[in-house]
Amino acid sequence: MSDHTIDAHALHATAKYKQFPDLANQVAFITGAGSGIGRAMADAFAANGTHLALLDVNIESLERARAELHRTFPQIEVECLVASIVDETAVEAATASIHARFGRIDILLNNAGISANRPTLELPAQQWRHAIDVNLNGVFFCAQAVARHMVAQGSGVILNTASMYGTVAAPERAAYCASKAAVVMLTKVLAVEWAPKGLRVNALAPGYVHTALVQELVSTGRMDLAALKKRTPAGRLGEPHEIATLALFLASEHAAFINGQAIVADGGWSAYSYI
Repeated sequence: MSDHTIDAHALHATAKYKQFPDLANQVAFITGAGSGIGRAMADAFAANGTHLALLDVNIESLERARAELHRTFPQIEVECLVASIVDETAVEAATASIHARFGRIDILLNNAGISANRPTLELPAQQWRHAIDVNLNGVFFCAQAVARHMVAQGSGVILNTASMYGTVAAPERAAYCASKAAVVMLTKVLAVEWAPKGLRVNALAPGYVHTALVQELVSTGRMDLAALKKRTPAGRLGEPHEIATLALFLASEHAAFINGQAIVADGGWSAYSYI
């Protein structure tokens, strides 16, 4: 591939996202970075000159992301780590490795999570525990490990990915709604506790976003895309780059007085009471 082609790709990717100059040369740690919203976050922050540490359980998706990012944004550094966020020892080791390489961690995009849809009377204890473990415990482990370094440096931004279903209820989502609502409250606790130490902690609360997982559910008949669009006042699903752009703003100095909030981006879904 020619340098001209690389420059064209970089120009296109950079133009896709709002520019926040204060994010240049910062270090962002992104969990669940191999696909979906996490992968879009990697592009968004790379387009702003942010160096990246990407964590996922899928090594193939991480290596693909690394290659694409190096090709499009050769000026940034990319570190890839394979680990599960439910393993606190692995999280501590990954965080220490990132800090050793870059010397600081400025932003944590605490994005990794799983879906959990099943009638509550049929929900096995194992599935309930797994949802809580990934969606809540993993978020806590990552926030705690990274915040220790942020407190030492006197600054940092943590963005936890919750969900609109952490603010409103839906049937057959007991584990998902409970875990994401807990992420919202955890975010508020961490925000008020760590604000005096120079940290900001907020939550992203996306609605239905057009990811590969959603596309798979649609293609297998487990999700009615037409019904979702009709139910959403915006008339469509969100796109990963829209959630990533929200993360850029919240991580930037423009959001310096926003702390302890769950910012819902759902096309009006949760504001609309009609079923």
